[in-house]
Amino acid sequence: MYVSMVYAFIYVFIVTALGTLFVDALFRFLGKRGFLGNLFPNVRGGIPRGVGIIPFIVLSFYLLPGYNDLVLIIGICAFIDDVFGRRKFSFMNIEIGQFSRGIGMILVMILGFIHGFGLSSIIIAFLIQPLNISDMQPGSCAMVTMVMSIVTIICMVIAGSHPVAELPATYTPLLIFVVCLAYCPLDFAGKIMLGEVGNHTFAVALGIAFYLTGGFWWTLLLAIFTVLFTAFVRRSTLKVFFRQRLRLLNPTFGDYIMDVLTGGGLGDLFRKWILKDKQYEVNNEILISLGFRRLLFNPHAVHTDGFVQKEPQSIGRVR
Repeated sequence: MYVSMVYAFIYVFIVTALGTLFVDALFRFLGKRGFLGNLFPNVRGGIPRGVGIIPFIVLSFYLLPGYNDLVLIIGICAFIDDVFGRRKFSFMNIEIGQFSRGIGMILVMILGFIHGFGLSSIIIAFLIQPLNISDMQPGSCAMVTMVMSIVTIICMVIAGSHPVAELPATYTPLLIFVVCLAYCPLDFAGKIMLGEVGNHTFAVALGIAFYLTGGFWWTLLLAIFTVLFTAFVRRSTLKVFFRQRLRLLNPTFGDYIMDVLTGGGLGDLFRKWILKDKQYEVNNEILISLGFRRLLFNPHAVHTDGFVQKEPQSIGRVR
């Protein structure tokens, strides 16, 4: 059995690596001719976005039966997000991509409950947020994915996780690691982007692996570690982002964590709904250390320019 797993992983690695190279070349060819729109954003002269469709396809086929449908549904919804980007419905003030992503998260929760994941289904769907935020600079999401895959394998050994479908529990995080390893070289080099389809796929796949470690409490523990590790990986670029975009000159690690938990388009949409056009100041030292300045920063409020000394510059990838 273990020999056949090794052969399967070698095959998966080759397919993912070659598939990534092919989609990169195809997207560049079409993108430079203006056929891809949001899938070929003008970042550093043009970078294919949504190349994570290859990890999505591979994991949809090779994850354990009965679990891969969670990846399948979120990947489809996320790719719709990649294709439409910031475009809004004509009949309501919400982005098509945000709507599709929200529907995908709800469906992941529902399917998770159907498969018996219980409350872990909510955590699995929630992992989309930190993995999405991690994918804001070259290689960061791949780093988080591979490190958390290794951490999960170690935890499975410690917890003595039970086999699933006659395969060792470590099959799932090993598969995620191999797929990400095959995909990531061009991402680390800043030549391609996972896109929502890629980081959402890895998020749900990791969530499934967390659950297979030992149920709800392991899922919760590893999800918390994922958030903390993502904040640590992104701390340097987040500091610059806070200074230039949010006018937060002295961020704490709590602000980085809160950005990972609540940043991005969906977080700002909820702030718009809840805070309207108001901006609340946070002066309590404890709340500041916990990141409440980031939590309550409302991009839809009327802000003064007192903190901004120059025009904000583009930082890493498009948020």
